Amino acid sequence: MSLFDRLKADARPQWADYTRHAFVRQLGDGSLPLESFRHYLVQDYLFLIQFARAYALAVYKSQTTQDMRRSLEGVKAILDVELELHIEICGTWGMSRAEIENAHEDTPTMAYTRFVLDAGMSGDLLDLQTALAPCVLGYAEIGSWLQAEGAGGPDNPYRRWIAEYSGDAYQQLARDFESWFNETADQSLTEHRYPRVFSLFEKACRLESDFWQMGFRAGN
Repeated sequence: MSLFDRLKADARPQWADYTRHAFVRQLGDGSLPLESFRHYLVQDYLFLIQFARAYALAVYKSQTTQDMRRSLEGVKAILDVELELHIEICGTWGMSRAEIENAHEDTPTMAYTRFVLDAGMSGDLLDLQTALAPCVLGYAEIGSWLQAEGAGGPDNPYRRWIAEYSGDAYQQLARDFESWFNETADQSLTEHRYPRVFSLFEKACRLESDFWQMGFRAGN
């Protein structure tokens, strides 16, 4: 069993709370209040800025040039693709890039991003990848699940978001990350170390759920 599969199995309740959260379900059927999605998306933009820094930290933590290149691809994917998606959608509400980047950073956003950065600063590449994994791989699972459920039709106001994370480009990015994550584990994971890795993964799943809940509260 790969490390990612083992972590998902051991953190099954936390993973399910995150990937099947009410925010996700309502986003899929189009019933999510717009204010919930708007608040989430602005906060997610701020989150991704810190996530890009975490990938940049992964370059520093990498032991090989191959790992450095993979880390750099993560930085580029965030800066060139994901942030621009957020700008595109927010632009339909008349929000400028400057307004988004100067928005107030909510407490769950700060808690999650600082957790990821601290995991990387205090640990090694595997610790950092573990903290990143629920976001990178969870969004891919959510996107493919929503697509399989028939979400993202022409009447769904959130179809652009669903299309991005269910699309081939993001799904391939997630597969590449999972392969990289498991390869790192093959080289540096021991049974003695596993409880720490699991703790990082489980906490990141809970912080993801808190992030959805933050958006959910904004519209309810």
